[in-house]
Amino acid sequence: MNNVLLKLYIKLQEFANREDAQDLVEYALIVAVVAFGTTAGMKTLSAGLATAFSGISSKLSSYVS
Repeated sequence: MNNVLLKLYIKLQEFANREDAQDLVEYALIVAVVAFGTTAGMKTLSAGLATAFSGISSKLSSYVS
């Protein structure tokens, strides 16, 4: 059992020391920042859309009546 754990530990150390893994972490951070930004922007976008559709609804109702 110790031999298997030692091999797993060595593989994890090799993976952590590779530069490919660093690129993967950087891409993951970029994706996280973009996801956070879009999530934060959705509140502003939804308020703008609600205002726009409210204006359209009032214009349509004034034309129909």
